[in-house]
Amino acid sequence: PDALKLLSTLAINGFSNFTVGKAKQFVPCSYDGHVIGDGILFHLENNEILFVGRAPTANWIQFHAQTGGYDVTTAFDDRSPSRPMGKPVTRVHYRYQIQGPNAEPLIAKLNGGAHPDIKFFNMGYINIAGRKVSALHHGMAGAPGLEIWGPYEEGEEIRSAILKAGREFGLVQVGSRAYATNTLESGWIPSPLPAVYTGEKVKAYRKWLPAASYEGSGSLGGSFYSRNIEDYYLTPHALGYGSFIRFDHDFIGREALEKMDSKPQRKKVTLAWNSDDVTKVFRSLFEPGEVNYKYIDLPLSNYTSASYDQVLSRGKLVGFSMFSGYSHNERSMLSLGVVDPDIEIGTEVTLVWGEEGGGTDKTTVERHRQIEIRAIVSPAPYSKVAREEYTEGWRTAAAQA
Repeated sequence: PDALKLLSTLAINGFSNFTVGKAKQFVPCSYDGHVIGDGILFHLENNEILFVGRAPTANWIQFHAQTGGYDVTTAFDDRSPSRPMGKPVTRVHYRYQIQGPNAEPLIAKLNGGAHPDIKFFNMGYINIAGRKVSALHHGMAGAPGLEIWGPYEEGEEIRSAILKAGREFGLVQVGSRAYATNTLESGWIPSPLPAVYTGEKVKAYRKWLPAASYEGSGSLGGSFYSRNIEDYYLTPHALGYGSFIRFDHDFIGREALEKMDSKPQRKKVTLAWNSDDVTKVFRSLFEPGEVNYKYIDLPLSNYTSASYDQVLSRGKLVGFSMFSGYSHNERSMLSLGVVDPDIEIGTEVTLVWGEEGGGTDKTTVERHRQIEIRAIVSPAPYSKVAREEYTEGWRTAAAQA
């Protein structure tokens, strides 16, 4: 019965309108007002809330559920292993997304000809292959779509029905490597360094975390380097979550955020990389006798758990590039990052690509040299549809600021 109480205590968000059938983005902070992570809460039933998101936020919730004296129980439905090695994969739920410009007619076809009347970021049901399927209305590809889920044992049946119905709409399975590129256009920075590595009040949490946890084993990289780990922490404002903050409840980090709320904050942007400079990086792979520039993997070029590349303006550090890759829709390398409040949209900045001293010893880093890549500061989300049609607050706050 304390599920809402627990989550409200951890979140900068307000919960006054979070009723059954609604979903919301969930953003917890440290005691010093820096972001731990984020994810999506699904209010399934009274006293039953589902969180879907990355490990840092899930771990933070689990710790406080176990140690905070709340009357709650928790259960994990871990993500499928990337290498099952022939062993059966057992999950509670399957979870699919139907996204893209033709998602609406495909969903209507699956649902017997009628598009479900589900408001944005609300939940409902559709029928697929005679099965009742849970659905959330949201968007991940610059256009509204659905996220659907149900019992894992029905997953293959539902997937096959979607693929069959989608043939006339040109439906394709993008695959795990291409899937995350939609993030570049829709404006979500998925992997800020969780602000848990310092602070006496977080010491018990650090001791609670297993050595093999995301926080214990994740890597940090990029051209930005500081011996002070707190230089990597980010505020909700920098990540576009400033509009989420509600001081109508007590939560961890409230006092710190109240003190910083009136101060200018860094802001979330998209950086559109200069194509000539990007081409120069690839050309270096074929130039004998030279150490090549840091390889740009495609479609995503991130090579660490948390990426922090320097963004410079006239030689001065003004921010970080934090999530980068190639957008076929835009025919451009893009990255999501944060910059100082006085850096305007349309400004040309310089992104330093590659690590210092020829690269660190991470297994994902080859010997290389750094290069400065020009980039144009652009809105986040970069997709026009995402900026204009997504509900305010869902990835769009920075673009509208």
